[in-house]
Amino acid sequence: MANIPTEPIGSIPRPAYLQQAMQAYAKAEISSEDLARLFSQATRETIISLEGTGSPVISDGEQSKPSFATYPIHGALNLGAGGVTIPFEDGHTRQLPVLTSGPFRYRNFAVDYLREARKHTALPVKQAVISASAMSLLYPAAGIDSYPQSQFIADLLDQAESDIRKCLNEHAYNVQIDFTEARLALKLDPSQGLLRQFISLNNQVLDRFTADERSRIGIHTCPGGDHDSTHSADVPYSDLLPLFFQLNAGNFYLEYAGEKDKVAVLQSIRENMRPGQRVFLGVTDVLNPRIETPEEIRDLLLQAVEYIPLNQLGSTDDCGFSPFADDVSTAREIAFEKIRARVEGTKLASAKL
Repeated sequence: MANIPTEPIGSIPRPAYLQQAMQAYAKAEISSEDLARLFSQATRETIISLEGTGSPVISDGEQSKPSFATYPIHGALNLGAGGVTIPFEDGHTRQLPVLTSGPFRYRNFAVDYLREARKHTALPVKQAVISASAMSLLYPAAGIDSYPQSQFIADLLDQAESDIRKCLNEHAYNVQIDFTEARLALKLDPSQGLLRQFISLNNQVLDRFTADERSRIGIHTCPGGDHDSTHSADVPYSDLLPLFFQLNAGNFYLEYAGEKDKVAVLQSIRENMRPGQRVFLGVTDVLNPRIETPEEIRDLLLQAVEYIPLNQLGSTDDCGFSPFADDVSTAREIAFEKIRARVEGTKLASAKL
């Protein structure tokens, strides 16, 4: 029987008590110690539920991340309002902060989430980190006196490398770089200049690792997923993938279930993926509350094998289910059932092959 690997992307909707506690903490109604205790409780409960789905690889569900994008700088004092605004199709926006002074340093590293998760499971734990390209958007267009952009980039590369290396050294099963701004870059700049800049920056980080280390590093891309809305789903994969597969990583986690023209996506993957790269196709649509059946997922993977070599194929979810802490658009129970269907459907496909 073939073995198609399957992994989660990352975030799981937070339980209601944690949502309430985070709001209470923001109003200074509970202590940081109380919040930390509830973060640990939610992480433990999430991991137990993930194990219950049969998932062979675990994540912490990002229960204590304020967002997948800004966790490294959460609480930093040299940030201001008015950074890059990301518009979503339903009309809502997310806005990044802006760096007000140097030096640029991560205040929080992903290894802390990994350490907490490993307290609660004996299964392999993967860890998501944010891309250097996303963090590069913090530098203001007007510049910063006495802190040139070149120095900011040098500091950013060091911090991004450290974020990944700490996780690898702490025995993460693998590290997933969230590069969800890839398709957005093409929407903002159809000339591909911005995307090329982002890929170059991320490759400068990846090139600091050995080939063996890069085999444990992956890249995730999707058209965004927030409050059941996207920011760049209208950008075709055929525009993205020729450049995307130039990233020097071992694993690629691609949103797929939500795509309308799946054959075109598979054709583009076949044309652009390189030997030694494994593609984890998203087989659960995290923006749709309908729970896929294992048979549907099996059939998606059986079709994919017609285009992707079996030894280069894996399955995953389209995106995290709740990449921002305040996103409650997907029920927690639905997320776990979708993951269960992915695990079972992947087993069915493996047995068929």
